[in-house]
Amino acid sequence: MDGYSAQDLINSGNGLTYSDFIILPGYIDFASQDVSLKSQVTKSISIATPFLSSPMDTVTESHMAIAMALTGGLGIIHHNCTKENQANEVRKVKKYEQGFILDPVVMSPTNTVQDILDLKQRHGFTGCPITDTGAIGGKLLGLVTLRDVDFLSTNNASLPLSKAMTPFSDLVTAPEGVTLAEANAILQKNKKGKLPIVNENQELIALIARTDLKKNREFPLSSKDEQRQLLVGAAISTQSESYDRAKLLLHAGADLLVLDSSQGNSIYQIDMIKNLKSAYPDIQLIAGNVVTSDQGKNLIDAGADGLRVGMGSGSICITQEVMAVGRPQATAVYKVAEYARVQKGIPVIADGGIQNVGHAVKALAMGASTVMMGSLLAGTTEAPGEYSLVMVLDLKNIEEWDLWKLWVQIPVVKQDIFQKQIE
Repeated sequence: MDGYSAQDLINSGNGLTYSDFIILPGYIDFASQDVSLKSQVTKSISIATPFLSSPMDTVTESHMAIAMALTGGLGIIHHNCTKENQANEVRKVKKYEQGFILDPVVMSPTNTVQDILDLKQRHGFTGCPITDTGAIGGKLLGLVTLRDVDFLSTNNASLPLSKAMTPFSDLVTAPEGVTLAEANAILQKNKKGKLPIVNENQELIALIARTDLKKNREFPLSSKDEQRQLLVGAAISTQSESYDRAKLLLHAGADLLVLDSSQGNSIYQIDMIKNLKSAYPDIQLIAGNVVTSDQGKNLIDAGADGLRVGMGSGSICITQEVMAVGRPQATAVYKVAEYARVQKGIPVIADGGIQNVGHAVKALAMGASTVMMGSLLAGTTEAPGEYSLVMVLDLKNIEEWDLWKLWVQIPVVKQDIFQKQIE
């Protein structure tokens, strides 16, 4: 045989990173559109593309999780925040795209235009039903959209919504019991952005948004649950406070929880798995991190539904340098997947060391079910953080000598900026 099999490479005794080997090309007798990338994340959850975003505070909050789910992947909300904030990020993802929105944001006639502007700032939308109680189930009185408030001046911020809303008599609504297909047809026929669903007493039951229809057309691979809500995961630690955090996250709608630890093979994580499984039998838990089959076995025996593999291979992971433990990532993925996937049917997530798309392909070739990315996604539009304009350069007009001088000066510029931030 020309080349070596993965088994031959691993059994040679040398630990392999993704940069230590290349995959030989084969024969193609199929079209790219015939390829399915459907992948298991846990025993019960599958997604259309094998990509997960890492639970890092520079990578995954609601915006990243939404983007990942819309494109067929899955985002894991980080836990470097209060449990209430994390649960709120999960809730934003679950509310982002639905068929029938069963718990829309609702206001009362006494709320003001400023409340609508604040709503847009927090959630990115302005369409809001107005009921007599200010809650779902109240009598529908009207609807406020961007069109109702867009041309109002700042002097009208205190204007009550009763004077700014489109009244019920001018609304297009649908009766309770309408099917999703029928509701969509009503929206399209009347060219409306929002369709309130009301019962015979004019009480608000649900809401349908035209933007959801557009998203369904634009993102056919999106990862959704049985209620057509986007899938999202959340990370927790193995500390005792994580039991309360887990309860809050599950109540917010998290589809799975990730036990976030650099060393997953510990009594703390094993106890956490057993206790959570006892309290919530249907919960989907991803455990880790591990790099050996023995480590993986302990977590699988405790009840883990998926494993994260990687120790010291991530861009900011220092486990190998500080603790002198770890394993080259390609070898770690192969060895854990050989036991977990082949023998136990437990999906394996290659976590760390993914510096480019080729590395993702290699991870999947070595047995990973999915790949988890951190630095590859950090700094993107969807990642957390604010933009900072540091230097504006017209590179076309910079000659080679000037560019060299600029490169030499960059550390000085960075230090100057840092000093000013301190001051």
